[in-house]
Amino acid sequence: MDVEEYVRRKVADGTREDAIQKNLTDIIMSFKKIQPHYASAFAHAVIEEVKNTHGLKGDFFEFVPADVKMGEFGVGSRGKGDFFAHRQIARIIGKTSASVGVDEMDDAGAVSAGGNYIICTVDGMHSRLSDYPFLAGFHVTRATLRDVYVMGAKPIMLFSDIHVADDGDVAKIFDYTAGITTVGEAMDVPLVTGSTLRIGGDMVLGTRLTGCVGAVGITKHLTARKATQPGDVLLMTEGAGGGTVATAAIYSGFPEVVEQTINLNFLLACENLIKSEVFMYIHAMTDVTNGGLRGDAFEMAETAGCRIVVDENATGSLVEPHVRSMLETLQIDYLGVSIDALLVAAPPDQAEEICRVVKHAGIAMHQIGYVEKGTPESVLLVDGRESDFSPRFRESAYTPVKKIVDSDMRNFDEMKKGVIRASEAAMQKKQRVLMTLMEKKKSR
Repeated sequence: MDVEEYVRRKVADGTREDAIQKNLTDIIMSFKKIQPHYASAFAHAVIEEVKNTHGLKGDFFEFVPADVKMGEFGVGSRGKGDFFAHRQIARIIGKTSASVGVDEMDDAGAVSAGGNYIICTVDGMHSRLSDYPFLAGFHVTRATLRDVYVMGAKPIMLFSDIHVADDGDVAKIFDYTAGITTVGEAMDVPLVTGSTLRIGGDMVLGTRLTGCVGAVGITKHLTARKATQPGDVLLMTEGAGGGTVATAAIYSGFPEVVEQTINLNFLLACENLIKSEVFMYIHAMTDVTNGGLRGDAFEMAETAGCRIVVDENATGSLVEPHVRSMLETLQIDYLGVSIDALLVAAPPDQAEEICRVVKHAGIAMHQIGYVEKGTPESVLLVDGRESDFSPRFRESAYTPVKKIVDSDMRNFDEMKKGVIRASEAAMQKKQRVLMTLMEKKKSR
C-alpha cells in the first residue's frame, strides 16, 4: 500500500483534507499495531508532504505521460509489449562504445578492455517470490549468472540489491542473501557488494520484497545473439524452469515441483562448454527465459537478421518431466514460458561434439531447429508444416491471477503511440540536460 499515491489520488479527486486524513489513519492502523494518535499524525505528515510537492514544474519534476500503465502494456511480462518497451529504452540510451550494447537486446552487455571482453548484467528477482526470500535469491542469482555464461564469459563476481517494505521482517534480507550465496559459493563466484533499502521508505506499507542481483564476467570469445548465422543448427538442453516455474508451482498448488527448479544444470553445462575445445566454434548462446522459446527465438532472429525455424516435435522432451506434467495440467504453453534451457547456435559439423560435452555433465541436449537466410522471423514446424511462432502479448499466463489479467487488454497499436511519445520526450529531456552539463563542463 503506497500511502503517498493514495493521498495524491484523493487530492486530485477533490476529497476534503480531513476525510483523507481520517481514511488514511484507518488504513495505516489496519497495517500497523500502533497508537491512533501516531497513525493520525503520520497521515497528516503525508498530506503535508504531498501538498508541498503539488504544482512543481520543469524537467526535474515533470515527465510526459504515455497514458499507458505498466501492467496493461505487459512491461515485465516478456511478450510483445515488454519487447517494444525495451526497444524504446535502447533508443534513449542510444549507440554507445560497448561491444555489445542494449540496442542488440542481448542477455548482457560487453565492453572491450585489455584484450578481453568484460560482461555485465543484472536481473530482477521474481516479484511473486516476495514471501519466499531464499527462492527469490537463489533463482535471481542463477538467472544473472546464466546471462553472463551465455555471452561466453566466466563469472567473477556478484552484486545485489534488496528492498523490503516498511513492515517486512528483517529476516527477509538474510534469507534472500542466503539464496544468493548458495548459488555463488556452489559456482565459486563471490558476492562482493550490494545495497539494502526499504521500498518507498516510510511511504509503502506492507511486507513486499523486491531486489536484483548482477554479475560481472570476462571472456575472449563472445557468443552474443548477433553472431547467429544462416546455416547454423539450434541445440537446446533440458530445462526445469526457475523463478517463473517455481511461482507457477507455488500459486497453482504444485509445491512439490519447486524442488525440480533447484539445480545448477544450466551453469554446469556452460562451464563444460567454455572449458572445451568446441567452445570456440559456438556462434551464439542464450537462455530460454524471455517469454519462453517463442520470445527468445524471435529476439534472436531480429538481432541477427536471420530466419529461425524450430521443430515442435524436438522440443517437448527437453522440458523436465515433472515440470512438463504440471504445465500440461494447468494448460500453460511450455513454448511461451521460461524453462531456463540453454539454446546454442553453431555450425552443423560441431553439433555432435557440443551435445557430447553437455551430456558429459549429465544434461540432455539435442537439435531443435535451424537458422536460414530470409526475413528476420521465427517459425514453428508443427508436424512438418510452418506456423506462426511470434511472441504473444504476454508470456504464457502461469498463475491464476495472470490468467485473469491476460483476458483484459487495450488496443496495442494505440498504446504504442503513447509509449513512443513518452520515450521521445525522455530523449529530448536527456539532450537538454546533457547540453547544459557539457556547457558547464567546458566553462571550467
